[in-house]
Amino acid sequence: MIPVKTPCLGICSTTSLGDAVCRGCKRYSFEVISWNSYDAAAKSAVLKRIEILNTQILENKLRIFSRANLKSGLTRFQIPFDESLSPFCWLHNLLKKGHQRIERLEEYGVHALPEFADLSLHELIELIDREILVLCEAHHARYFAQNRECIDEKFENAG
Repeated sequence: MIPVKTPCLGICSTTSLGDAVCRGCKRYSFEVISWNSYDAAAKSAVLKRIEILNTQILENKLRIFSRANLKSGLTRFQIPFDESLSPFCWLHNLLKKGHQRIERLEEYGVHALPEFADLSLHELIELIDREILVLCEAHHARYFAQNRECIDEKFENAG
């Protein structure tokens, strides 16, 4: 079995700043901490969630017209990406790690949709990052924080 790659981008904010959601890879802090103890199925589930959330936000603002150019830019900048995930996940990695080196998105096989074309790259990246973070936090609140409260309540009632 092929091991599941970590989505880490090397800009972790869960360990350095104590964020609940990593500003880099978008894993939850407990997933970052426990990653090496997860089996392949658990790791794949985390990656699938991240892929869905990233794609949902990015595809509403950007179009990838050349996967080859995107892949080439990632390789040139030595930015990690998982080819088994959506190219929108690759693009997320490029925007997070390579944004300072990007002059024109088109060089990487990407263009902004008309309603976002007037934003600077910095403004577009900030908007995308905010929206992904909000979506991740909402997902965490719905599926993890709520379950944690139920578990805590059961322990309190049992004692």
